[in-house]
Amino acid sequence: MSADGQERSHWFDDEAGPVVRPYAMTRGRTTSAAQHRLDLIAVVVTEPHADDPETDPTLSPEHVDIVELCRDTPQTVVELAAELDLPVGVVRVLVGDLVDTEFVHVNRPVPPAELPDESILRDVINGLRAL
Repeated sequence: MSADGQERSHWFDDEAGPVVRPYAMTRGRTTSAAQHRLDLIAVVVTEPHADDPETDPTLSPEHVDIVELCRDTPQTVVELAAELDLPVGVVRVLVGDLVDTEFVHVNRPVPPAELPDESILRDVINGLRAL
């Protein structure tokens, strides 16, 4: 408290400004409506018909930023989190919202169990060399 009895606010970082809690951006949700499974390396791609997301009143500024970031170059979920300086959980919810509204689609990585075995690839290469 100051000498006049008023409580003073203390900033740990003078440049920080007001802070918005992550759950405020997702309206308290920890998953999106469709519960999309989004791996950290899932690639987010803007849909071709998503012309101007800023005109959609249902999208937050963070939603718009994700659409714009993925427009020119597809981004992974973890890249989006780093670029937007948001927790990965928040980005997953926001991307799930955008998938539901068809602004983006997600290309999921191939699970390791579905990848071809290295010995099969060697056999194919050896077979091609034999031709």
